[in-house]
Amino acid sequence: MKLTSLCKAAVMALGVAAAAGAAAQETTLRLVSAFAENGIYVQRLQPWINKFNAEGKGVLQINFIGGPKAMPPFEVGNAVKTGVVDMALSTGAFYTNVMPEADFLKLTQVPVAEQRRNGAFDAINKVWNEKANMQYLGRMVENQPFHIYTNKKVDKPDLAGQKIRITPVYRDFFQALNATVITTAPGEVYTALERGVVDGYGWPIGGIFDLKWDEKTKYRIDPGFYDAEVSLIMNLPAYNKLTKAQQDYLQKQVLALEAENGFWAKYTADEVARQQKAGIETIKFDPATSKAFHDKAYQVGWASAEKQSPEIARRFKPLFAPK
Repeated sequence: MKLTSLCKAAVMALGVAAAAGAAAQETTLRLVSAFAENGIYVQRLQPWINKFNAEGKGVLQINFIGGPKAMPPFEVGNAVKTGVVDMALSTGAFYTNVMPEADFLKLTQVPVAEQRRNGAFDAINKVWNEKANMQYLGRMVENQPFHIYTNKKVDKPDLAGQKIRITPVYRDFFQALNATVITTAPGEVYTALERGVVDGYGWPIGGIFDLKWDEKTKYRIDPGFYDAEVSLIMNLPAYNKLTKAQQDYLQKQVLALEAENGFWAKYTADEVARQQKAGIETIKFDPATSKAFHDKAYQVGWASAEKQSPEIARRFKPLFAPK
């Protein structure tokens, strides 16, 4: 009887130890967003996080900390670099204070899948690893061109006399169009428009309704330019601490997220129609002027990149440009 009890106790102890060992293998990553929780980017990310956690039990989990209420958008990049958080949903334009090359991602003109095939992703990660202590995990937004939104009508691509809210994405381009540029966090734009502190702003085709900027916007200038880059980045030491199985699982889920990027083309079309219905007028130029406007955006963008970081810009340009 005593022997039987001892055996049972040993089996139970082994079971507890095995469970503890399995639990020890599970890692939880802290993720913060540079974008508001009620915005389209986080709305798209939340189901992915739920799926990630459901399928990753015992392997890898994500703890979503929140958006700008938890951390100011322009502090997110440094928080990832220093390991204050493990992961972030952000755009390179929001962490140029960590590395100016982060802004180069707006210049990509090939799909994310092609960037993975042609070596662009490897080239990006080499720079991100070395300069920002980050792993560039994946890009969850495509086909989201930027536009100029303004309350002053123009008949040519000239913003002289206009105060335009910017991020680093379009600073140089808007200055080349003679705008007076003002930097503010997204949360301050509505009030700035309301008070006339700015006449307009740069922003992707989608998302202005989430922020209620449509209420203070009269015109959108076409065509769009660049491509909004919203990506998942990770602290490099935290990434390197993951086991091979955990890294493989993370990569699998990131690729699944990227596979859903077809959503954005339809979303763009829907947002154009929604803006029109809301009374936002479209300013269009003639075909030659439109092409010159679009080409100038990239000429200015690459010229700025080459001035900022010549070697890296030369490395990225052939990988980002369409064939």
